[in-house]
Amino acid sequence: MKTATDADGVATKAHDCAYIAGAWRPVSSAEMLPVVDPARETVIAEVAAGRASDLDRAVAAAREAFPAFAASPVSERLALLERIHGLMLERAEPLAQTLAREMGAAISHARAAHVPLAAAHIRAAIEVLADYQFLTLRGTTAIVREPIGVCGLITPWNWPLYQITAKVAPALAAGCTVVLKPSELAPLSALMFAQIVHDAGAPPGVFNLVNGTGVEIGAAMAGHPDIDMISITGSNRAGALVAQAAAPTVKRVTQELGGKSPNVLLPDADFPRVVPLGVMAAFRNVGQSCSAPTRMIVPRWKLAEVEAIARATAQAITVGDPLDDRTVLGPIANRAQFDRVQAMIEMGIAGGASLVCGGPGRPHGHDRGFYVRPTIFSGVTGAMRIAQEEIFGPVLCIMPYDDVDEAVAIANDTVFGLGGHVQGADVEQARAVALRIRTGQVHLNQPAWDAHAPFGGYKRSGNGREYGVFGFEEYLETKAILGFAPAPL
Repeated sequence: MKTATDADGVATKAHDCAYIAGAWRPVSSAEMLPVVDPARETVIAEVAAGRASDLDRAVAAAREAFPAFAASPVSERLALLERIHGLMLERAEPLAQTLAREMGAAISHARAAHVPLAAAHIRAAIEVLADYQFLTLRGTTAIVREPIGVCGLITPWNWPLYQITAKVAPALAAGCTVVLKPSELAPLSALMFAQIVHDAGAPPGVFNLVNGTGVEIGAAMAGHPDIDMISITGSNRAGALVAQAAAPTVKRVTQELGGKSPNVLLPDADFPRVVPLGVMAAFRNVGQSCSAPTRMIVPRWKLAEVEAIARATAQAITVGDPLDDRTVLGPIANRAQFDRVQAMIEMGIAGGASLVCGGPGRPHGHDRGFYVRPTIFSGVTGAMRIAQEEIFGPVLCIMPYDDVDEAVAIANDTVFGLGGHVQGADVEQARAVALRIRTGQVHLNQPAWDAHAPFGGYKRSGNGREYGVFGFEEYLETKAILGFAPAPL
């Protein structure tokens, strides 16, 4: 593989190969895709633009490797995952540095969240596999869970490493073989992960990686007759196109797509505490999280207080170079998303929302890079586009309500249903509200992250689940063997 690393071990320069059948192999095209540093708007690397023929080779390798890997002892798969986990921890700093450069994650956030949470997905898969019963009896019938086969995994640019491990780890634990297509906008951490899997001793063909565009590689994966399952994290448009392309081969498709998650602050919440936490949760990863709680739903009589606290919180955020330890928010990950965020901020102003802070344009002192001013709107109503469309940037909508029933109605007034938050001192009331919110996850009073909690969406946020045993079982088929056990005397 034509490649290079800098003094920190960070992947740079050109990568003209795909990882197929246990080795880096040249692709069939000479076309290279640029990787742009969003803080400097400069090309820092190039990756090979794979073609459908390269995908065919990867799928063939995965298909050939599947029977032996599916039949491998659980102990062998556990040992492989343990080695991958260990190597990720050993290479945590180069991975964090790469994430900061390829998609603008603040280095502190890359070190504290992107890398360790990605490793946590592998640890969770290990814990699930260690205790999982692949054969259970119900009377005389055996229920057998078997690996589904060759899995095509399509991952996004906003959490590039985290989403890779959330899919690869349970797939390998289940005994599946995989072909990964990472985002062409942030592919360098994926290349480093592929090298980790190689160095961990994965059998040839068990893990494969082909870079390329969604139009070329993603579409070919979705329609490929020898891929048994597609798992995609991405936009609603991409998810719908994949599902359509997959339909003729009747393969399983799991989708984790967009969101417009509510954060309901009940009247008895501790507003000086929960409002700053809510702002930072919405702005985490520069707002580029599909489950970000970007609609803060608050009592109308508390609106002025919430606005003041939220404004002070946002104005204290350090926006800057992602490689600076002091930076809280780096740039938006790419030009197209930067342009969309700017357009949505302008749309919020034109639509009549009250601008609490921020607004269009770059922050002061940033004439270059895809930097966005942390922006908060208030007086937002459900009829406004900024309340309904996923912005995917550091933009928060504050929406007032008059009673708890209206708060729940506002929370559910969206085509999405991925995440949700509820804050309140009365835990029973908070639980009751959480049960009424139509989303795949709800966080009560800022709980700790749980790698085993199922994650996925209602409505247009997708289908299927990731994380823990629920994500693991997405990669399994169910077989019933009647008469497996002798009938009782």
